Amino acid sequence: MKPQILTGTHFINGDEACAEGAIAAGCRFFGGYPITPATEVAEHISVRLPHVGGVFIQMEDEIAAMTSILGAAWTGIKTMTATSGPGFSLMMETVGLAIVTETPCVVVNVQRGGPSTGLPTHGAQADMMQVRWGSHGDYEIIALAPSSPQEMFDLTIIAFNLSETYRTPVFIMSDEIVGHMSEKVVIPEASKIKTLSRPKPTGRKDKFKLYKPGPNGVAPMPAIGDGYNVHVTGLTHNEKGYPVMSVDTQKEMMHRLLGKIRNNLDDIIMTEEYLLDDAEFVIVSYGVSARTSYTAVEEARAMGIKAGLLRLITVWPFPDDKIRELAKRVKGFVTVEINMGQIAREVERCAAPTPAYLAGHPGGSIIPPDDVLKILKEAF
Repeated sequence: MKPQILTGTHFINGDEACAEGAIAAGCRFFGGYPITPATEVAEHISVRLPHVGGVFIQMEDEIAAMTSILGAAWTGIKTMTATSGPGFSLMMETVGLAIVTETPCVVVNVQRGGPSTGLPTHGAQADMMQVRWGSHGDYEIIALAPSSPQEMFDLTIIAFNLSETYRTPVFIMSDEIVGHMSEKVVIPEASKIKTLSRPKPTGRKDKFKLYKPGPNGVAPMPAIGDGYNVHVTGLTHNEKGYPVMSVDTQKEMMHRLLGKIRNNLDDIIMTEEYLLDDAEFVIVSYGVSARTSYTAVEEARAMGIKAGLLRLITVWPFPDDKIRELAKRVKGFVTVEINMGQIAREVERCAAPTPAYLAGHPGGSIIPPDDVLKILKEAF
């Protein structure tokens, strides 16, 4: 029998590293449907989960896949699914259900070129606004953007920890390039991996309220069958979980859903800075595009342009305050992303009136450093 965690150094691709990260984080249920370029996540975890006491199930479509991980999560286990653009679109209604029912789970989107069927075997980063606003209504989400197979492993664990801590779906926004890229991935011993689990209720079961927030704004979550009164609905509901069609109940519920993310931004948002201390121009990037952005920074400095990089590890919630802080002291921003300007608009919003530009294209290949340098030379 295989060990629970495949410790040591491995040469694997990002999709496989993501599957191993899920297992290391304690994921024991995966519901999915095959789709390029995310299929390798499902293939790998389908082999591994039975060896650690977990369950893999291939559903009839992505709607069912997303629904299955919500139902499994309410039995008290950690759950995940993986998909790409067209499947991600099908999941959006159930993403809203996960948010309103405060169901922890992890959703992996290995992005490809779109719209529609698009470029199934070529990478893009064009689902970044969809992950933020793809479902209906007001809500907050957490989305992470790995730049390497190693981060596909590491950030999957962090995604589960955030999901369990804040009782919310967490998204891993990868792309075909990182997903299919094979590199060295170091998997530590289980004792060195920090894993968190959802807060459990205590006290009298007859007094329990399913959605009464704890100190950090998050309600403890029992498993169905633990003996607590559990009523799970997508309708507007009160702290007991019962539907109440009123303005006051909607207001109370929405303040809870939004507040548990907005009031904990310092514990959620992660960024990486490269040569920003004396930078006059800031390159903002994430995921695979950040890899070429390092080279753009170095080549710009060789030309006498003081550039630096702000890499977004957490893309949502967006680091508004960090962009605003930088905008007070730099001459401009260039956002590097494989789309036509999705996160670039967020940078422009926060940076104004400091100029902000886009180095992007519709998808299918990485952004070369020369594209970034051209904008730096022409715009600034």
